[in-house]
Amino acid sequence: MKTLVGKFESFTDLEQYRSALKDRAAGVDCVIRVCCGPGCIPKGASKVYEAFRQAAEEADDKTVSVVPKLTGCQGLCECGPIVTLDPGGIFYQHVQEGDVAEIWRESVLGSGVVDRLLHHDEKTGQAARTTEGVPFYQGHQRIALALCGVIDARSIDDYIAAGGYQALAKALGSMKPEEVLDEVYRSGLRGRGGGGFLTGRKWRSAREAHGEPKFVIANGDEGDPGAFMDRALMEGAPHAVIEGMIIGGYAIGSSNGYIYVRDEYPIAVQRLRDAVAKAREMGLLGENILGSGFSFDIRISRGGGAFVCGESTALMASLEGRVGEPRAKYVHTVEFGFRNKPSLLNNVETWANVPAIIGRGADWFAGIGTAKSKGTKVFSLVGKVKNTGLVEVPMGMTLRQIIYQIGGGIRGDRPFKAVQTGGPSGGCIPAAYLDEAVDFDRLTELGSMMGSGGMIVMDEDTCMVNIARYFLRFLKEESCGKCTPCREGIAQMLHILDEIVGGRGTSGDLERLQELAVLLEDTALCALGKTAANPVLSTVRYFRDEYQEHIENHRCPAKECRGLFRYQIDAAACTGCGVCRKKCPVEAITGKKKEPHLIDADKCTNCGTCFDVCRFAAVKKV
Repeated sequence: MKTLVGKFESFTDLEQYRSALKDRAAGVDCVIRVCCGPGCIPKGASKVYEAFRQAAEEADDKTVSVVPKLTGCQGLCECGPIVTLDPGGIFYQHVQEGDVAEIWRESVLGSGVVDRLLHHDEKTGQAARTTEGVPFYQGHQRIALALCGVIDARSIDDYIAAGGYQALAKALGSMKPEEVLDEVYRSGLRGRGGGGFLTGRKWRSAREAHGEPKFVIANGDEGDPGAFMDRALMEGAPHAVIEGMIIGGYAIGSSNGYIYVRDEYPIAVQRLRDAVAKAREMGLLGENILGSGFSFDIRISRGGGAFVCGESTALMASLEGRVGEPRAKYVHTVEFGFRNKPSLLNNVETWANVPAIIGRGADWFAGIGTAKSKGTKVFSLVGKVKNTGLVEVPMGMTLRQIIYQIGGGIRGDRPFKAVQTGGPSGGCIPAAYLDEAVDFDRLTELGSMMGSGGMIVMDEDTCMVNIARYFLRFLKEESCGKCTPCREGIAQMLHILDEIVGGRGTSGDLERLQELAVLLEDTALCALGKTAANPVLSTVRYFRDEYQEHIENHRCPAKECRGLFRYQIDAAACTGCGVCRKKCPVEAITGKKKEPHLIDADKCTNCGTCFDVCRFAAVKKV
């Protein structure tokens, strides 16, 4: 190899380059990894990274080699910004720009730690020096996210040094396309974008399809509320997606790739563009990759933010520059997809699993997970859970393990009520099923779905009728309106839910909701419409009494639906400070200073101002 920068012309060039990078890394005394994932950047992570970078540049002691790395998501978003240091694996949380000097002095130049920035156990107060002592990280098994949070997200050198593009070299150098197809099929990998279709079967269909050229497409159009799995992957390890796509192109006989990513993800778009450009510059994309005779290139396409464009045919229509509307499913995209040519579409998480499968073998991957759901799954764990963040765990782990062991349980130790999985078209699963395994088939049996991996946790203060309405409203707004069942059916269901939440529900409403749900499932054109009723059906199935309370007694048990509960001042807790009385917009509160106040129920509009401003928790919902 001539230099550390250049174009690879053979497999040997790549391996020599990797060896040289490892030799260079061996001379580094300290690596500082600053998480700049979706949960840490809003909390100031970029400033923390810049402070470390500047400290490294201006360090007086030039005999100590320190390399700060800007990484993708390290998982524990609740405690960001996160900083880890090697050697030693020191784990710091809630790091701010002003903490950098102390960390540099104590842990970079010295051998100590900054105790206040370590993770402390909620019950014992015991400090954890590394991630091994942090409960959130117990049970994780990273495959798709293996390098996210480890390598510098912007560096192809870091990716190569960590083993990147080794699987590509193996596929091109020692495997025939049929052998690659067989390896992916035997792994049992199922699509991580929601459908759960067997990936190897889809790949084989694409290879056998007639027509040229063939296209390979990555779906990065993540639109689920509360979901950021794909965003974190594209931002933190873009080359994993690219490498998987090149291998897929080789397997099906395609030389054209597209990554369709939401324009609302500007960092992901830029990282992908930079990664594609660098891979092309170094001979890992383009003509005659690694001297193998195989050619493949990738283009980045930005989506306009339409949720329906997560559906395969709508995505391809948008990719062609047309309105993102789905078409009938009897036309398979592996035969007639993008530009009416054979097209292989997989979610970015699916693509990121491919290098690991080719590199480590189908048997290794198939040995993880359950009988029908192999490998791991990435989830965004959000909502009323203590430790929100990005989780990758083996298929088959229970909901309880994810929510209570990894997530730390419910905030304020309140009772768990439900968890919504699978995005807005998923269902809400109650406490009775916390010990059920999380896999494709079991979640479907419970009335939900795996989806792309969103997991929203709810406590006793969540109204299940209102949550169903929230997701249905989202789906109504995101429906393309092409087919009548979806356009009119969702609107009618939403109208019924609006009436119930507003205290105007009538007998027969639940039966009408179920009739509309069956209609949608049987007649809607695409998955958005066919699964739109899941939030309603699952909440009616598991929380029917809550619907009946709204309809029959005009009462919201969770005290969330305005008008279906009232505010009352607890005389024992009220100090008579008068703040609520002064802030009440309709003068419904009376009382003398330093004496308990009263709310006039006839005047009260249930605006909640008194509840919000009371510093003594004296205003109650009843």
